[in-house]
Amino acid sequence: MRAYLLKYSSATPLASFRVIFGLMLFASVCRFVAMGWVEDLYISPRYFFPFYGFEFIRPLGSWTYLLFGVCGLSALLVAAGFFYRVSAVLLFASFTYIELIDKSTYLNHYYFVSMVCFMLIFLPAHAMFSVDASRNQRLLSGQVPAWCIDSIKLLVCMVYFYAGLAKINSDWLLHALPLKIWLPAKNDLPVIGSLFNHEWTAYVFSWFGCIYDLSIGLLLWNRRTRPFAYLSVVVFHLATALLFPIGMFPYIMIVTALIFFPAGFHQKMIGWLSLILRIPMQYVRSQRRYRIPELFKPALYVLFALFFTFQMLFPWRYLLYQDELFWTEEGYRFSWRVMLMEKAGYTQFTVTDKNGKKQIVNNNDFLTKLQEKMMSTQPDMILQYAHMLRDHYAQKGFVSPQVYVDSYVALNGRMGKPLVAPNVDLARQTDSFQHKYWITPFNDEIKGL
Repeated sequence: MRAYLLKYSSATPLASFRVIFGLMLFASVCRFVAMGWVEDLYISPRYFFPFYGFEFIRPLGSWTYLLFGVCGLSALLVAAGFFYRVSAVLLFASFTYIELIDKSTYLNHYYFVSMVCFMLIFLPAHAMFSVDASRNQRLLSGQVPAWCIDSIKLLVCMVYFYAGLAKINSDWLLHALPLKIWLPAKNDLPVIGSLFNHEWTAYVFSWFGCIYDLSIGLLLWNRRTRPFAYLSVVVFHLATALLFPIGMFPYIMIVTALIFFPAGFHQKMIGWLSLILRIPMQYVRSQRRYRIPELFKPALYVLFALFFTFQMLFPWRYLLYQDELFWTEEGYRFSWRVMLMEKAGYTQFTVTDKNGKKQIVNNNDFLTKLQEKMMSTQPDMILQYAHMLRDHYAQKGFVSPQVYVDSYVALNGRMGKPLVAPNVDLARQTDSFQHKYWITPFNDEIKGL
């Protein structure tokens, strides 16, 4: 380990990754604003669903545009390597704040982006091909510690591998669910659309997806298999982007995988960009090694060791809970489980009090369509919404309001059944990391991980 930590490699892969990743995030922020999603998702909603433990993250109203502005500008500055450390901190803080405002908008790739932004705060990605390096010749370095590049590779491998492990379950492999439900809806696509009407297509996609996720990290890391592996990355993610509306994630993973290519590839890329931008080569090439201050090395090693230990263990927390993970979703988020289930739900809330008042709630009066859709299948969001209703009707004159819900959820094509016990007063329940006993049993089994 000591020998590995003293090993150096070319700084070009880290520098080009910084540029591409920053530009992709900048484009994502611009797209988000241009599509009107800032208004729809973070300003217009009446209520929001914060993550447990992060209730202090509050919506900012019209100031949300400023938050997105900070996020976009810091992404651009990270790409340029201008005031890099400060920009990286601002990028991580602003992007993560946006991610934590409302649970309804949660996506795995938001979490991935946050984790990469966190790592970039501490990595010397600005040691080459950056404004900072051109202004400070003592910073300009042609080599960085090898672990700085390998740490990003490791995170990418973990994301894929855990996504593959999550697919080793009976619904995905033995029943081709939920792809058996989703793919026929795409039968209007030109040329290949008719294939989606066949059941065997769903099985091919399911098995290929599992094998791809489990193996692609190792295939990208291996020099001999890398070109073919990267081609499969492009094909896989472009197909995913074509079939499913998951935003910029496929494109982010396509450009992120370039980190696995050797220094020569990245040197050509940086040389090409330098020629276009007319950047003198003395600001790009250097034989100097980037030296991490000895005072900070132990803390940095411990930080990354704890970071990766957490990333390895946290996805397994679902084992601490009883009943089916896909049903309760206790321990589901932040575990790289991507597109594994089709879950549709319906909820009707009733608010009563001890004086006999009773109100059937119209969810449209309180939630957006997206919020209602997400809330209706996730027990912790049902509980949060029940507390919103309790507080709202207490202000309307209800004395110690009681909140009950009739909820029906269908998981991966199964018949709908109650998700929450209808006789439990959710106004009296509290959220925690403990198992929610008021979730009804699944009474079925999805075997596997």
